[in-house]
Amino acid sequence: MITPNHPLKDGDLLLSSRKTFALGFFSPENSHNRYVGVWYNKVPEQTVVWVANRDDPINDTSGVLAINAAVVSSANNPVAELLDVGNLVLIRNSSQGSVVIWQGFDYPTDTMLPFMKLGLERRSGLNRFLTSWKSADDPGTGNCSYRIDTSGYPQLFLYKGQARWWRAGSWTGQRWSGVPEMTPNFIYNVTYVNNQDEISVKYGILNDSIFSKMTLKESGLVERSTWHDQPRRWNMYWSAPRESCDEYGKCGVNGNCDPGNRDEFECTCLPGFEPKSPRDWLLRDASGGCVRKRAARTCKDREGFVKVGLVKVPDTSKARVNMSLSLSLKACEQECLGDCSCTAYTSADETQGGIGCLTWHGDMLDTRTYPHAGQDLYVRVDSSTLRSYYKAEYANAKKSSITKSGKVAILVVSVIVCFLLAVLVYWNAKRKRKVKERHGTYSFSKSLNTSAYFEDSPGSKELDDESRRNSDLRLFSLKTIAAATGNFSDANKLGEGGFGSVYKGVLHNGKEIAVKRLSKYSRQGNNEFKNEVMLIAKLQHRNLLRMLGCCVQEEEKMLIYEYLPNKSLDFFIFDETKRTLLDWRKRFDIICGVARGMLYLHQDSRLRIIHRDLKASNVLLDEALNPKIADFGMARIFGANQMEANTNRVVGTYGYMSPEYAMEGLFSVKSDVYSFGVLILEIITGYKNSGTYKLDPVPIWLDICDHVGNSATHLHSPKKPAFVMKKSYTSRDPTTSEGANSINDVTCTVVEAR
Repeated sequence: MITPNHPLKDGDLLLSSRKTFALGFFSPENSHNRYVGVWYNKVPEQTVVWVANRDDPINDTSGVLAINAAVVSSANNPVAELLDVGNLVLIRNSSQGSVVIWQGFDYPTDTMLPFMKLGLERRSGLNRFLTSWKSADDPGTGNCSYRIDTSGYPQLFLYKGQARWWRAGSWTGQRWSGVPEMTPNFIYNVTYVNNQDEISVKYGILNDSIFSKMTLKESGLVERSTWHDQPRRWNMYWSAPRESCDEYGKCGVNGNCDPGNRDEFECTCLPGFEPKSPRDWLLRDASGGCVRKRAARTCKDREGFVKVGLVKVPDTSKARVNMSLSLSLKACEQECLGDCSCTAYTSADETQGGIGCLTWHGDMLDTRTYPHAGQDLYVRVDSSTLRSYYKAEYANAKKSSITKSGKVAILVVSVIVCFLLAVLVYWNAKRKRKVKERHGTYSFSKSLNTSAYFEDSPGSKELDDESRRNSDLRLFSLKTIAAATGNFSDANKLGEGGFGSVYKGVLHNGKEIAVKRLSKYSRQGNNEFKNEVMLIAKLQHRNLLRMLGCCVQEEEKMLIYEYLPNKSLDFFIFDETKRTLLDWRKRFDIICGVARGMLYLHQDSRLRIIHRDLKASNVLLDEALNPKIADFGMARIFGANQMEANTNRVVGTYGYMSPEYAMEGLFSVKSDVYSFGVLILEIITGYKNSGTYKLDPVPIWLDICDHVGNSATHLHSPKKPAFVMKKSYTSRDPTTSEGANSINDVTCTVVEAR
């Protein structure tokens, strides 16, 4: 630490407690000026995240960082420390405790670190924001800034000089309106505060071992990146602005920018508006924006709103907000409809199904469309525009002008039309149901209940018919899954196994899924598919992979699971580089997690289940590297008193199968325990059980022949085999089982060579 008697000289370093960050003097590349800064100590590539004297450099190496006399006289025993989050703090120590009287996080430069705040403290007037360097060689205050604008409804802006360059938008309760990629993940979370004391945003890191930062480049680009030890570089996974529609006000007032309009002009007018200068729009210049259509009047009867979906809502600098939790979207519509100056509305907060009311009064600027995520904006239009959008017919005559006979005629015609519509709807629904039944959509429950694989399982009787029919799994349509996986594109393919291919998908609500698609050439078939559906539907445990649903339509059979970003255990332990990410503590936790999952299957669940294919590739890891057992296609159910079963169909993976199962088809809970033991050895050693890493000293034939002719030749003694098993040829039923022969829970163990 730095004290009044111990300053920091050029060449010295002040390290944080865990040596994550370092404070010292540095010179940028191609510069001889010296600056005081903070950088990552554990990153080989010097990455400066904070500069103290960015606009006041030192010309030589005579610099000293010290606590001045004014601070010493006003504070008792002041000290400066560097915290493990990269924050340089000045602390006053007293008998009542320690108080921070100054901190570097209140004066950020070009980098936002985890737990650093951006925003305004209303009482003190302190405004924290990022400013870029002048250049890569000069950390002085640059031309770009990234700050929260508190006018109207607060927003996050990127400025170039005084001009707005890019708008992240307002806070929706989950993310910034203009950052649809900002979804919850395993790296960081976001905290947004807007109250009488402050308006601020803060990022919190969820894993201390991950280095993550957001940097404002001198070019005007905002980048979020994480450090990767291999290949030892910063990996950027988000940046803005990155396309033409990100430019602030690209399509002018009342315009909307849609980058999906590749064949046409990307700018369009919002509903009810038309280009102010059609000639300029033909020349691809939309800076003039849009105006209300001629003769359109929006404060009359029969007007309404048109929804524009998946957008970044317009600039909220002049918008009005009502954050009442009881204000629904429908109530917000009525509030806007009752104010003739209101031009559009949306929910202020996307959480809880949409609460609060955000309204615009006047022109709307900087609206753009996103392909997958965004807010719904409801734009006020006149009755003529509403008709063209919804193709609705409006009566032009007044009720008083309709004659009595006309009313009777309208009533009769209405009844007849309603009756015909009801018949048509019934006939259409019946026809669709028959078509779906032919393609197998509605035969799903029936196919599960008639599973030969389940009927042959001794414990299947414990699954009553009612519980089978009332499966908690959701049935997905083929159209939904095809859209989520990009029509099963190779870019979304995660891998391939005995069941078929596995794809990553994203549902319309943004939820990530893993889709297991049964291949027509698969070594597994319908029985394994039905088996896995029924088992997973009845099993709920934190260490078992959760199934979200399935799809049985036409010739397709698919299983839909939760998506785990870290793939399977073998992806880590058998890779010389990635296995270093699993320290001994984490490997122990993984072993314990798998053990808890197996204990649940064997003992704690309502059904005793033998997995029969436990291996490293069937143990998946979530974002926190917690294990989840997967692939129950080969599993079998045991009865309450059943101890052992026999089958002629030996399935599984050699190397993980117990000898009695591989050779005689005998399996029990001990079979899974054997597989678990092999898995533990693989986790500890990092070696595959089927690999050859060190040959045993077994004599070769050349040595044996030489030994016959020359008795002086020494031969290595062969080692004892790992196990000895004799094949029994006694005729047995292809599928048999053994129950407990005693009501006692005492077992007798006999040592026998294997």
